[in-house]
Amino acid sequence: MRAVEVKNLYFKYEKEWVLEDINFSLEDKEFMAIIGPNGGGKTTLLKILLGFLKPSTGEVKIYGKPPKDNSQIIGYVPQHTNFSLDIPITVFDIVLQGRLKKGKFFYSKEDKEKANEILNKLKIYQFKDRKIKDLSGGQRQKVLIARALVSEPKIVMMDEPTSAIDPTGQKEILDLIESLEITRLVVSHDIKILLRDVDKIAYIHKKAVIHEGPKLNIPKDKHFCEVELIEFLKDESCGI
Repeated sequence: MRAVEVKNLYFKYEKEWVLEDINFSLEDKEFMAIIGPNGGGKTTLLKILLGFLKPSTGEVKIYGKPPKDNSQIIGYVPQHTNFSLDIPITVFDIVLQGRLKKGKFFYSKEDKEKANEILNKLKIYQFKDRKIKDLSGGQRQKVLIARALVSEPKIVMMDEPTSAIDPTGQKEILDLIESLEITRLVVSHDIKILLRDVDKIAYIHKKAVIHEGPKLNIPKDKHFCEVELIEFLKDESCGI
């Protein structure tokens, strides 16, 4: 069963079409990067895949079911810039939120053990009792990733996970994403993500152009600006 399947997807806000004829699929444990210009429809597509928005027409399946019917297996990592730092909450409490389910009002011993396990795995256990406002941007992003992973999802979807983070933090986050052994779908303006071992790239600008691997043949030792990278992909016959 495919992890993600999108067929003939169209979406419009009022009278304006934002996405047109989007088609792609993603296999279990594959890694897809979604790139494209501002206003091109990347975030809208992510919201549809998460079940936050409903397609105008077309079909979206996450492991064989509509996103809303399979939300329990989806981990979501929002931009840390959208997270309120005014809330006096600890790292451990934020990560535990990932174990909450509908109708559940307390955390079990297993929940707390799983949270500790994830904090250790992501090497942020030492921040367990700190307030989220006291962490760096990269550390906060790891906390949000930990919250998504503690629910033991089959697929994780991330929105700009390296935005507003220093270069060292960006590398740490990209290393972490690349190491995960689950299906990953990442919306990003950071073209450095394309230098990782992504299996597929979706270039979204109202319509979608998909470049498929199995691994992209992008030189790891060359610096690209966005225009140069898009031109390189075009030369590699991805059609962007």
